[in-house]
Amino acid sequence: LSLALYAGSLCAASGAAFLYHDYCVIGAGPSGLQVAYFLQQAGRDYIVFERSHAPGSFFALYPRHRKLISINKQYTGKSNSEFNLRHDWNSLLSHDHRLLFRYYSRDFFPNADAMVHYLEDFASLMKLQVQYNTAIIHVTLERDEQAWNGHYFLLTDQDRQNYKCSSLLVATGTWVPNVVNFPGSEYVEGYETVSINPEDFAGQTVLILGRGNSAFETAENILGVTNFIHMVSRSRVRLSWATHYVGDLRAINNGLLDTYQLKSLDGLLEGDLEDLAIVKDKKGKLHITLRFYLENRNTSAGIDSITLPQDELDNFATRAPYDRVIRCLGWKFDFSIYNRSLRLIPGKGNKKKYPQIKPSYESRGTRGLFILGTASHSVDFRKSAGGFIHGFRYTTRAVHRLLENRYHGVPWPSTVYSITQLTNSIIKRVNEASGLYQMFSVLADIILLRENATAFEYLEEYPVGVLAELETQTGRKAPNGLFVVIMEYGRNFSGADKDVFYYNRAVGEAQHAWQSNFLHPVIYYYEHLPTEREMKLRPPDWPLPRPDAIHHIVEDFLTDWTAPNAHILPLRRFLENCLSTDLRNFFAESCFFFAFTHQKLPPFCQQGYVRMQGLVGSEGLRRHAVEAGLLEDYTPRDFSGDKTPDSHEGSQDQLLRDHTIQVRPLQHLVNAKDE
Repeated sequence: LSLALYAGSLCAASGAAFLYHDYCVIGAGPSGLQVAYFLQQAGRDYIVFERSHAPGSFFALYPRHRKLISINKQYTGKSNSEFNLRHDWNSLLSHDHRLLFRYYSRDFFPNADAMVHYLEDFASLMKLQVQYNTAIIHVTLERDEQAWNGHYFLLTDQDRQNYKCSSLLVATGTWVPNVVNFPGSEYVEGYETVSINPEDFAGQTVLILGRGNSAFETAENILGVTNFIHMVSRSRVRLSWATHYVGDLRAINNGLLDTYQLKSLDGLLEGDLEDLAIVKDKKGKLHITLRFYLENRNTSAGIDSITLPQDELDNFATRAPYDRVIRCLGWKFDFSIYNRSLRLIPGKGNKKKYPQIKPSYESRGTRGLFILGTASHSVDFRKSAGGFIHGFRYTTRAVHRLLENRYHGVPWPSTVYSITQLTNSIIKRVNEASGLYQMFSVLADIILLRENATAFEYLEEYPVGVLAELETQTGRKAPNGLFVVIMEYGRNFSGADKDVFYYNRAVGEAQHAWQSNFLHPVIYYYEHLPTEREMKLRPPDWPLPRPDAIHHIVEDFLTDWTAPNAHILPLRRFLENCLSTDLRNFFAESCFFFAFTHQKLPPFCQQGYVRMQGLVGSEGLRRHAVEAGLLEDYTPRDFSGDKTPDSHEGSQDQLLRDHTIQVRPLQHLVNAKDE
């Protein structure tokens, strides 16, 4: 007995031991692997817990009919890898070009098995620290003033092994099926278990509960073999091409809309599912009624004793009995494993399936707890792509940069440029940046101006929801004003009830750019960093508070914002007006001329020509500039018809080659003016 008790105490002691890591990641799906990649690249101490034997276990089962709705565009006509990610919705971010999804499938809408294979290779080739077959069943807090956040996160797995970490990154996604309970709901089959063999539905009448892509995917699979299909949901259908939200109904799944509107027996109905009731008759047929008809009734007495809607309204829409009822209501976040001490609570309204988080993706209730991937979609639900790989790969990178600054003192990556490069920097980013393009209205480039606007610091893809906290979150200072570069759709262009194909839907002229409807760049200028109060009081549907100045770059049919007159010139003039400076580039002769005729030289001349920088002039370049109307033609002419003497040509070439002849007098002149 003593030996047994001693052995038991040893087991208990070993079970209570905590394995420590700085970062614990729950879930080895796409977002879990993505954050693991960034942590590994930064050399951080982390571990990823995955309940299955391989990464991406969700995709091993879903979507049930195996066709993904994330596009896999093989060709864009461009070799720019950053630009091509705008049309690659499946790849994770990495330095290894072998890990582009295009090498795993050539299908425009790939098979989900390809995603499983891709995620396995990503974890393997990147040598990520993933602990498989580990299901975290409980998470709680341990207060400790020495911890990063004033507490540690304590995790317990299915084998009662305990883990401790300073920061918790939850990447489990939303995988718990949404279930609506009503009388007769026990007769309903779930999307997660229903047969995917169309022959099992041959000659049957089917009712589908739900109106998302899983519902229409299920209908599409059996459309050709059923008697008819009805679909019921509390809201109207939301078409992704009208809402510009990729989570709404995609065209690849909307065959039922055709058969409904072209009167081929199928149909869509609106109604609150909680008001429904299902009654099964002796033949196994399922009859739809309303809950209030069953109040104070004995349903076990048989269908004959129950009043059905068609008894009072003989043309009731769902009066025909159904052979099967299928629930396709999507998924929600699993809150069950989190102790109350974490204060991780559901959102409100249509966001209740997600946990409440800040725009920084940190839990509103617990510091150091971040939600990644699909579960973080409450930040941009039905607005942008944060719930999907092509969106959350960028928001995950943003979270990692926030962590690096907060816990390791590594500021947000930035690049400092001369102010003369401002226009070029913006044009380059809006034409190729994939993060701005995919996470429109959510992530933005921030341009921090240096003193006297002689230079600027460029930060890429920062969450605009925490713009007021920029200095704290990034470790960068913004004392001299800033520009915010973001992508937006037109204010009134997106919506379930919008006709996005109306005549004259596009704007083509720069003076009407503010009326652009399609996705286009918008530049906000602030003389001071917006405050928390200004962020809270911003106009409805505005990603940012009212700026001191704003500029829309006119929408472009090719999403190519490089037209000199329509795109670049209006942008440059806007920037010049905000900064009260001249951002043009000049030839050396013009800078030399300005030195004698202007009190202040343009920045390009100050930072280039005066410092002996810039292109070396040549007669060919000069002649090209004259022919283009950029320079006056000062070449001496011989009206007698003779050529200019060779000695003059030689002295002119010497002038173009010799920097000291041009620069020294000018440098002396500028210094004299400054004094």
